[in-house]
Amino acid sequence: MQPVDEKEDYIQQRLNKVLESHIETDRETLDALSDLSTFFKENTLQSRRNLRSQIEKRSLEINQNFLSAFKEVKEALDGICDDINSMSQSVDSMKSQLRNTEAQTKDLILQANTLQEENAKLQIQQKIASGFLSRFQLSVAEHQMLYGAKRDAPITAEFFQVLDRVQRIHTDCRTLMQSGYQTVALDIMEEMTLHQEAALERLYRWTQSHCRNVESNEMGVLIVEAMARLQERPVLFKYVVDEYSTARRSVVVRSFIDALTIGGPGGNPRPIEMLAHDPKRYIGDMFAYIHQILPPEKENLQMLVRNCDKEDISEQIQSAMINLSDGVCHPLRVRVETILNAEKDTIILYSIFNLIKFYQNMINGIVKGGQLEQCMADMQLFSETTYLNSLTFQVKQLLQGPNENRLGLEPPQTDLVPSPSVGRLLNLLKEILSVASMVAGSQTDIVKIVGCVIDPLLQSVQESASHLPTTDMAVYLLNSLYQIESVISIYEYMEERLERLRAQSDAQIDTLTSEQASSLVANLNLGPIYTVLQGNASQIDQRHLQTFVVKLEQFLQTPEILLVPQVNLLLSSGHRATVQKRSFNVIIAIYRQIYERINDPKNGYTNPETILSKTPEQVAELLCG
Repeated sequence: MQPVDEKEDYIQQRLNKVLESHIETDRETLDALSDLSTFFKENTLQSRRNLRSQIEKRSLEINQNFLSAFKEVKEALDGICDDINSMSQSVDSMKSQLRNTEAQTKDLILQANTLQEENAKLQIQQKIASGFLSRFQLSVAEHQMLYGAKRDAPITAEFFQVLDRVQRIHTDCRTLMQSGYQTVALDIMEEMTLHQEAALERLYRWTQSHCRNVESNEMGVLIVEAMARLQERPVLFKYVVDEYSTARRSVVVRSFIDALTIGGPGGNPRPIEMLAHDPKRYIGDMFAYIHQILPPEKENLQMLVRNCDKEDISEQIQSAMINLSDGVCHPLRVRVETILNAEKDTIILYSIFNLIKFYQNMINGIVKGGQLEQCMADMQLFSETTYLNSLTFQVKQLLQGPNENRLGLEPPQTDLVPSPSVGRLLNLLKEILSVASMVAGSQTDIVKIVGCVIDPLLQSVQESASHLPTTDMAVYLLNSLYQIESVISIYEYMEERLERLRAQSDAQIDTLTSEQASSLVANLNLGPIYTVLQGNASQIDQRHLQTFVVKLEQFLQTPEILLVPQVNLLLSSGHRATVQKRSFNVIIAIYRQIYERINDPKNGYTNPETILSKTPEQVAELLCG
């Protein structure tokens, strides 16, 4: 028996354990109590005493049920094990059979695998060969498109696509050669070259025929593309351009002849030939028509080759325009030269010359070189020669004197003004220069025209004046030069000519001044005095000096009284003033020498102020203002 204290401790421990346990959180305890509630119905002393046995009994029942159920499982597993054993035996048997079969069919399998591998390789090679052929060979449809299914079949857009494909194949062969397939690449390149040549030959024939049929030529996309392709063959390209320019040449010539003789549709506009009575308009309309029809032809030609490399074909385009335009040269030249040979009016001839020069620059800007440029240059030179010859002839007629076999003007009149022929010639010159001054770049023309009129005019004036006395000749020449200078001074480019005229005028002014000064010296009795001044004598004769002083006083009061009569006949007031001033300066210079001689104490004059009361400055003021 245990001591009481130990039991109490034990009970105490059990009690503490029960008290410390948390039944509400103990899942196993709660499940056990829940299961207990299914068969523990009454909480009696008897029931509590039988509780253990009931629990044990219940546990036994559960185990028996489990055992019964597991027995069925075991029997099923035993059946499965028997099946597995049976299957294992069958598998072993099959393995044995397979090993036997494998030993028998090993060679057959190896042969089948080899054939399968070869089949795979052949399929790959077939794909490569098919791809190679499609990449480097033309199909039947492409071949027909390139060569034409029928004779004279038209060129279509697909033709150029096939031609591009041929070029791509030819280019790809270069890469093929670099990959080591030189032989096949060279064969394909040779084949593609033959295709290209045949295609370009066909394209050339089609393009040439299309260009020859000018009336239906609409410069479509196909022919423009064809010209771009033919540029690769310069000879074929040149033949096509020549064919086109030749065809268009006949059209241009026919159009020009129709415009000359038939006119426009329904007679409007009228034929140019109907204007032959009006030379300027007739020639102007011919050149205007040529200038009108050439730019569209050049535009059409440029449109034809717009896809080509312009730098490589610029000379051929220029040559085509030359060929196209040369046809109008003969009918144009014949008509222009006929008009120039028949016309006599110098003004009209000069206007025609300017028309030709104007259109020469315009047309040369469209067509450079060739017969048309040379024709324009020849007509321009011929028209210049014609109007200059006409002007020379007209000048000669106006300068013709009374004797038809002698060139010269009418003899000068007593008033010493230029003869009427000078005025008529200058009026003619003004008419021509009025036309020339309105033309751009006419400097050379104006110089030629002026030289053609003025040079023979000056020569005739000199010849007419050579029969006059010195003073009259100087006045007549000055008046003529003044009239000529007045006319040409209003025009441009006359500086050199005016300078020469003024030099000639100055020479005549010097002559007239000398004559006027000599007249004043004689009238003022300065001859003896001037001789003394030039010599070594110190004294001037008193009588001569007194005569000079008296005449000088009268001269200072009315200087014009001693002027040479011819000076008043000068047309130019500037010339009169210049002659008067220069001659008076001579008198003033002599008076200054006399004044200094008299006022010099060495010469022994007494009361010199009574001899000459005026100083040189006072005399100069009275004479020249």
